[in-house]
Amino acid sequence: MTVTEPPPMSRTAAISYAIGLPLILLALIFLPVGRLDWPPGWIFIAFLFVVYGTAILVLKRVNPAIFRARNRFQAGTKRWDLILVLFVCLGMIAEIPVATFDAGRMAWSVMPTSVVILGYVLLGAGIAFGAWAQAVNRFFEPGVRLQRERGQHVISTGPYAFVRHPGYVSAIMVFAGLALALASWWALIPAAWATVLLILRTIWEDALLHAELEGYADYASRVRFRLVPGLW
Repeated sequence: MTVTEPPPMSRTAAISYAIGLPLILLALIFLPVGRLDWPPGWIFIAFLFVVYGTAILVLKRVNPAIFRARNRFQAGTKRWDLILVLFVCLGMIAEIPVATFDAGRMAWSVMPTSVVILGYVLLGAGIAFGAWAQAVNRFFEPGVRLQRERGQHVISTGPYAFVRHPGYVSAIMVFAGLALALASWWALIPAAWATVLLILRTIWEDALLHAELEGYADYASRVRFRLVPGLW
């Protein structure tokens, strides 16, 4: 069988991401606050830069092909998944301005420092867990589809030995971590919205893999939990 890999990201697209994403992040954080001299915002940015930067460097070393797979939605991605991902992303993106407007301007939330630290722990652990999943799974893409042209098969190593969808575990940890790290109880509302939709996505993707990916049913009988060992 001939294996076809996704095309690499163009140089123009890479430059656009490198410049555009930091600018968007700055806008999401500081526009709702109304000023740039808000230290929690800069601490948050520095944390993301270090943790995501480390994850990217590790992935470039152990699984560089993942950047091709994840640079865009590939042909064959399920239509229902594109809709779900849109609404999940809207919830996640809304978290940051809701949190910074709350904590940085209105001060509606009163959050202990210990909870903020917990938020950073969840955020860092979620990013690391997601990087681990991507390191062992060359089929880790942004969209749900059967990657027949790439010879997709079941991955059962790394975090996949414990739960069937570690990438979604990572995302849920990040959703919760974002709100708490920015010291906003109100931001947990869009976080909960994104989490519920992601759980729905997990169920639908799992059903697709059971029906269409050879060996997945056997794998699911061995690794019984989708997201939380011993629970679900």
